[in-house]
Amino acid sequence: MKGLKKKIDSVKPHFEKGGKYSKLHSVFDGFYTFLFTPNETSKSGVHIHDSNDSKRTMITVVIALLPCVLFGMWNIGLQHNLAVGDPDRAFFRMFFYGFFAVLPQILTAYIVGLGIEFIVAQIRGHEIQEGFLVSGILIPMICPVDTPCWMLAVSVAFAVIFAKEVFGGTGYNFLNIALVTRAFLFFAYPSKMSGDNVFVSLGNQHAVDGYSGATPLGQLASATGGDAQVLNVVGDPLSFTDMFFGFYPGSWGETSTFCILLGLGILLITGIASWKIIFSAVFGGFFMGVVAHHFANELYPVTYLLPWEQLSLGGFAFAVTFMATDPVTACRTEWGKYIYGFLVGAIAILIRCYNTGYPEGAMLAVLLMNCFAPLIDYIVVNANINRRMKRMVPND
Repeated sequence: MKGLKKKIDSVKPHFEKGGKYSKLHSVFDGFYTFLFTPNETSKSGVHIHDSNDSKRTMITVVIALLPCVLFGMWNIGLQHNLAVGDPDRAFFRMFFYGFFAVLPQILTAYIVGLGIEFIVAQIRGHEIQEGFLVSGILIPMICPVDTPCWMLAVSVAFAVIFAKEVFGGTGYNFLNIALVTRAFLFFAYPSKMSGDNVFVSLGNQHAVDGYSGATPLGQLASATGGDAQVLNVVGDPLSFTDMFFGFYPGSWGETSTFCILLGLGILLITGIASWKIIFSAVFGGFFMGVVAHHFANELYPVTYLLPWEQLSLGGFAFAVTFMATDPVTACRTEWGKYIYGFLVGAIAILIRCYNTGYPEGAMLAVLLMNCFAPLIDYIVVNANINRRMKRMVPND
């Protein structure tokens, strides 16, 4: 690494002001700071120095996502083998099937998203930020495995340009970029975002008799009365163990609650995620799950799922852990975090249980509360100001 740094430092002057390639300074600086920690320090004023910069924060989140990434790739292979009736359950065979199935999506998300960020940074003369390191892997993880790459490219471009760059770039977006991409895909190409064929990769093979690629929540949304139940790809009932560990079809990165909890532990130990948001979101989801369980009817037969099963299925746990806790788009005040998290959890289960046209509500719940987060913080701050003002007013 020392030799590489010495070589890069030797060409660095060409990319600085007055150099031959000064117009490409942002691009060079982005690669340089990605490989090495900058040695510049502040020269004036009072500053707080911390080793945990944005690059380390983003890398920590990526590490926390690795259990979900690795399991999701393996689960793609497992669901494929079940769907086509292949009895081979060799671990690496299933893993590499999933790896090559999602690799084009991951590359598409990073190439398009980072490409746009590089271009915008060059035009503005700004530094290239590390925010898309996380968004680039989150986006394919919350999409069906068979999402066409051209659709993903269009959606990523829309999200990065209109939900991030027009507001000033990293740290200024008020909506979660990955969820904006998912929402654009859902509303622009609904046939590719739902149904029985988009969540299981069949390749060139045909499914066996009795196959259903519908997600468990999709099955519940289309069922009525006593027909409400959740089955795996080959028609066997799902146990809570299957739900918790993620052995069912869905957006490939968000099915395993167990792997999400491993990532959550990393985020909480490092202080990246707010436990207040996570705790209140889980409480809100559980509360709404209890309400829905006790007030079911034939149109909304949600008695089949117990409240804790609601928290283990679909994208709820993933959205609460990796989306709702985004420090840029979530609430900043301490009481605001509790309110924000509770509403995310409650609204997610509310949409899931009482909107049969959209069986998964986590995405819309987080995006909706992203919009209200500034208002919640405003109310909390003003309530604190008013309370302190009352303390200062002398009693007559």
